[in-house]
Amino acid sequence: MADKTIPGRMLDGIIYVLLSLVAAACVIPFIYILAASVTAPEELIQKGFVLFPTKFSLVGYEYILSTDVILSSLAVSISITVAGTLANLLFTALMAYPLAQRDLMGVSLFMKLVVFSMLFSGGMIPTYLVVKETGLLDSPASLIIPGLISAFNLIIMRSFFQQLPDGLEEAARIDGSSDIGILFRIVLPLSAPVLASLALFYAVGHWNAYFNAILYINDSSYWPIQVWLRQIVILSQGGIGDSSQFSEDFVPPPAETIKMAVIVLSTLPILIVYPFLQKHFAKGALLGSVKG
Repeated sequence: MADKTIPGRMLDGIIYVLLSLVAAACVIPFIYILAASVTAPEELIQKGFVLFPTKFSLVGYEYILSTDVILSSLAVSISITVAGTLANLLFTALMAYPLAQRDLMGVSLFMKLVVFSMLFSGGMIPTYLVVKETGLLDSPASLIIPGLISAFNLIIMRSFFQQLPDGLEEAARIDGSSDIGILFRIVLPLSAPVLASLALFYAVGHWNAYFNAILYINDSSYWPIQVWLRQIVILSQGGIGDSSQFSEDFVPPPAETIKMAVIVLSTLPILIVYPFLQKHFAKGALLGSVKG
């Protein structure tokens, strides 16, 4: 292959520079948040913006972890994310599998209703009234059940199921397997890529959700970490630590340090999970979107 011309090399250079700038714009905020959370308070107050701290301090983490508020909210978020993601995948699969059967009566009508739900919804007040009348207020279940099935994810999973060979199901039926047995023994084991992709979609949605918790949960002991993060970052309610556990001359860290430490703690778990699902992410999403 012949070497690229000078204009071609210049174009490649421009593309690399632009991509580097975009990558820096995405990475620098994370670096700043992490650096600010471990910077000594006096240096952060003096400089304001720190990417490479010269004085390290974990006082922000020590302060917010001096009570069980953050740890308990992290436990709530993890519980809701794990339980909600498993429930989402289960019910999405249970609905996607019959809709993937081409010979099922009324499939077209049900799919139109699914698409309709993507474009129109009852609204916040009717949804709140439904949650209230079903007794889900002040319960972590109110953050899982109302959004049990995502129409978009349902369509992706249905499209993936339709691409599986029909011969596998026919052979299982000849052997006497039921529809539930085919789904759990054949279809789902072959659907690991799309399940991993949708698990990531659902898990990130549950982890980042805070608005429904504000609407449906009044008991602060059931608040997920994102609600506390909102209280600290937006409403500047940073007094979540217990200064009595420190020495008498202890000075609480500035609000900026507390904010950055809470942001790191609320972001770290989902960043740890993502690499394990990344290899399935693109494959599952693309395979499930070929047909429709």
